[in-house]
Amino acid sequence: MEHQQHPLIAPVPGTQRYVESFHFGPPDAERHVYVQGSLHADELPGMMVAWTLKQRLTELEREGRLACRVTVVPVANPIGLDQQLMDTPLGRYDFESLTNFNRRYVSVLETVAEGLESELDGDVAANRRCIRARFAAALAAITPTTSLASLQLTLMRLACDADFVLDLHCDFNAVEHLYTTPAAWPAFEPLARYFGSKASMLATDSGGQSFDECFTLVWEGLRQRFGERFPIDEGAQSITLELRGQQDVSRELAERDGQAILDWMTYLGLIAGTAPALPELPYPATELAAMDFLHAPIGGLLVFHLAPGVVVEPGTLIAEIIDPLSDRVEPVRATQKGMFYARSHRRMATAGMIVADVAGHQSHRSGYLLAP
Repeated sequence: MEHQQHPLIAPVPGTQRYVESFHFGPPDAERHVYVQGSLHADELPGMMVAWTLKQRLTELEREGRLACRVTVVPVANPIGLDQQLMDTPLGRYDFESLTNFNRRYVSVLETVAEGLESELDGDVAANRRCIRARFAAALAAITPTTSLASLQLTLMRLACDADFVLDLHCDFNAVEHLYTTPAAWPAFEPLARYFGSKASMLATDSGGQSFDECFTLVWEGLRQRFGERFPIDEGAQSITLELRGQQDVSRELAERDGQAILDWMTYLGLIAGTAPALPELPYPATELAAMDFLHAPIGGLLVFHLAPGVVVEPGTLIAEIIDPLSDRVEPVRATQKGMFYARSHRRMATAGMIVADVAGHQSHRSGYLLAP
């Protein structure tokens, strides 16, 4: 194992922070897997799973079973991790810029594409190496001026040559679910099975330039421009694994999730050995554009009638909003059939607040598809 420290821009003197990365496997291995935890710094299950993977990968490296390079960043957001207000962790948005830590990652598509045609040929592997070198060079040429920008660039530089990028998150209160692209679904569908994903939502571009898509959108853009003349593969395939809810931090769950990732890597031949038989997928993959955010029609006490992890039908009562002063009671119902997979952890709703998420089957949204 190799341990590296990557300094971030300090907002004021005396407040230096670092991103720390841990590297496993043969340095010259062709394939590379990148895993990071808790980019939203108040979502700690990912940090716990990343730490668990560190222990397991150390053993696998000692046994000579790693057939790929693996980079693990357990604490992907030291800035957000240090954001506390009145004993409440607030790690989703950067206090300085009010930016979601998982939005607005820089796109280097134009830089990578400029002059690329003259360097491409009929060799898909050579084209992949060329594009990755250009991707890394484009990121290296950017000079960040804020702590947030230096954090985002550091993470991108660590992951830009990875075949597989795993971003470990969680929701407020939820069952296992994930987000990836339609193109990457064949590679990650086995992981969804081992993980037990009860909602798997697919989109090429969810509209937020999030961490996982800042890689896949570059490769997708290059295939659109040059793919008819030159072979360009997926290059980087990314997935956001949602490890249930914020309170689901335990050794048992982390070991289960870590084992799912290792079983998937074994299935792909990234770890020597025989992978377990693939379990059934708990629920079919759906388009992210078909997912529903259910909103509170009024403010008031939020009373749930269902827990996440059940299939709902149109009209199914999921929650009620109760105004204790006027006695007004408003239902929150499913609008289509789908998997009710996540809900708010708050019990006092504000008018318009997202109350619950349902992975439906009828695509009806476009543009920005993510939560704020």
